[in-house]
Amino acid sequence: MDNLKRRHPVPQPASNHSEEQHSEVIFHSQYEASSTPHIYSAYDEKQKLYKQPAQQHLVYSSNKYIAFCQRYHRVLIPAALTLISFWTRFRKIGWSNIVVWDEFGSHYLQHEFYFDVHPPLGKILVGLSGWLAGYDGSFGFESGHTYPENLNYTAMRVFNAFWGALLVPLAYLTARQFQMSYKASILAAMMVLFDTAYLCISRFILLDSMLLFFTSLTLYCLSVFHNLRGEPFSEKWWAWLAATGFSLGCVTSVKWVGLFVVALVGLYTVEDLWNMLGDRQMPKKTYVTHWLARISCLILLPISIYLFSFVLHFAILYRSGPGDAQMSSLFQARLVGNSFEKNPLEIAYGSKVTIKNYGYGGGLLHSHIQTYPEGSKQQQVTCYHYKDDNNHWVIRPPRHNDGSSNLFEPEDGSVVFIKDGDVVRLMHNPTGRNLHSHPINAPITSGQWEVSAYGNETVGDLQDNWRVEIVNDVAHNDKSRIRSLTTRFRLRHTQLNCLLTANNVVLPQWGFKQVEVICDKRNREDDPHTWWNIEEHWNDKLPPAPKNAYKSKFLHDFWHLNVAMWTSNNALIPDPDKEDILSSTPTEWPLASVGLRMCGWADDIIKFYLLGSPAVWWPSFFAVLIFVATAGFYIIRMQRKIFDLPSTQWEHFFFVGKTLFLGWFLHYIPFFIMGRVTYLHHYFPALYFTILMVPFLLEHFTANRSLRIQWAVFGTMYAIVIGVFIYFAPVAYGMAGPISQFSGRRWLKSWNLTD
Repeated sequence: MDNLKRRHPVPQPASNHSEEQHSEVIFHSQYEASSTPHIYSAYDEKQKLYKQPAQQHLVYSSNKYIAFCQRYHRVLIPAALTLISFWTRFRKIGWSNIVVWDEFGSHYLQHEFYFDVHPPLGKILVGLSGWLAGYDGSFGFESGHTYPENLNYTAMRVFNAFWGALLVPLAYLTARQFQMSYKASILAAMMVLFDTAYLCISRFILLDSMLLFFTSLTLYCLSVFHNLRGEPFSEKWWAWLAATGFSLGCVTSVKWVGLFVVALVGLYTVEDLWNMLGDRQMPKKTYVTHWLARISCLILLPISIYLFSFVLHFAILYRSGPGDAQMSSLFQARLVGNSFEKNPLEIAYGSKVTIKNYGYGGGLLHSHIQTYPEGSKQQQVTCYHYKDDNNHWVIRPPRHNDGSSNLFEPEDGSVVFIKDGDVVRLMHNPTGRNLHSHPINAPITSGQWEVSAYGNETVGDLQDNWRVEIVNDVAHNDKSRIRSLTTRFRLRHTQLNCLLTANNVVLPQWGFKQVEVICDKRNREDDPHTWWNIEEHWNDKLPPAPKNAYKSKFLHDFWHLNVAMWTSNNALIPDPDKEDILSSTPTEWPLASVGLRMCGWADDIIKFYLLGSPAVWWPSFFAVLIFVATAGFYIIRMQRKIFDLPSTQWEHFFFVGKTLFLGWFLHYIPFFIMGRVTYLHHYFPALYFTILMVPFLLEHFTANRSLRIQWAVFGTMYAIVIGVFIYFAPVAYGMAGPISQFSGRRWLKSWNLTD
């Protein structure tokens, strides 16, 4: 029976008796004498069990103001931290009246469809801030430009700073849920509060403050849910499990970086369910219910929120805009102001068209006067994701053996429609060149044939000919003819028997980073990247298509946009031909070895420098290394049957440390294997977990020390964090005048503050 007790101790809520025990917080020495959580002091050596400490009689100060603070400290401490956080975030927030870095906020107010590599929730919230500020969406938000007088950019910045300010009380509350003492929890909040990087990034119209808020909210909800594991299926248990899923859905709907915290919650859940599987006393029905609860709240709920953000995205952006070409042709046809509604329905010889690749992330068939630097050195053919006259092609009759071609213009003035199996020649309208392929290797995908633009109406050969092969039609049962938008077809080279293909391979700078077009010898007929459809269609001899001829499905549009986002995100690779003083590498982040200039650096501009506080970043990174070393030390000694910590204390230490370490690891290490360009702000979510590690380890190592030593350690950290913040605050609040007057703040040569 004693063994059963050790194996299944009755869990106690993590905060209730701990906070009762410490009710005299901050203002009475009796509180500090017992300020460490109960797991450090409630161990019964005789029975080898952890027990709740006996209820202590609470004695409040005779001073009514101090007594009030003692009685309501659980509300007053986070409230005070929140107020200070709001003050630091809102102070001088409208000082600079220019667009700083990537500030944005117009498309949702103009309802114009646009494309971005991030999910839409954060951008929708920014649009909401503009609507609340009375902004009409007419400003272009070009970096460095002055805001117009009718745009209340200060209100929009305050809206964004609100999310960043809430990060501070969340850090405090999360530390409390991890059973840290009040002084340790306050240190966690202070390190978030007084970090110049967090302060700076929160004060502009950017997505990062929302990303950080929902990341920290997820960790807080998870910590509360973990502490309720002894009350399964209670109302609070369900509420906090659902809250965790809700925050997961929100964080992934702001930026895909949120998937890293999804991975953290996923690992926690897998371990939790695995441990339950080993509990032979748990009924199978209960175990299955645990699975269903987590599937519902941690998988289905986040997916629903993510999908709903795109429902809003498509509903709000109902007008044609600059991002149309990233979407399928059918989707574009439903946008107000799009010219597709004027498209003639069926395609004929003589029609001028734009041709879109059907593969996810596919672009429009494109050519320009620039030639390939190697290979045939003929005119380049690419895929381009934006509307341009260089996307226009004219469908002409095929070449014959003698190089001539029929006019395909019947004497009665009728038109000849393109049918399945017909051979055509595609002439580039702006240059008069013909779409052409030949047995010369493609520039990047060298195992396939190059596609170029060659010749003209009179000069050419049989290698200008392409056979039309209809794949399907999403709106019509008749597949004998090609129709605008709805018919998907392949173009097969008549001489080489290869398929015109765009595999989302990006060309170098000489190809303007556009997508390579090849003639694929592998004949993969089921590959959507070999499928094409007619997008825009002009033919004066044909009438417009009937109304409501074009419709698209939400799930198809959702999937298409997400693949395009993924493709474009992966295309954001460093350009070796250009020097980028803004980008940085992951090795430069943990020790704040690099900063980022967020605007111009002229003397008459208010300058902002995104730089982490050394008093926050340096100890945070070393805390990660110290935890790994400490945990390894304990594990090795336990393997040798030397137990430095009682089992429950070790389990708590390892759970908190492991959670924070994995949060840092999952948010940081993946950037080493990403090919895309990286910036300092990519480290901010990982930093949050390491900040919480600092007070956690300080408390662990000082738990058995005297109260005087504990206060000396934490007081020193308070002073350092505040002092360094005061010194470096101008980099976040703005530096006016010559930058040379701030040269003393350049502690590291790698900081380009004054170069």
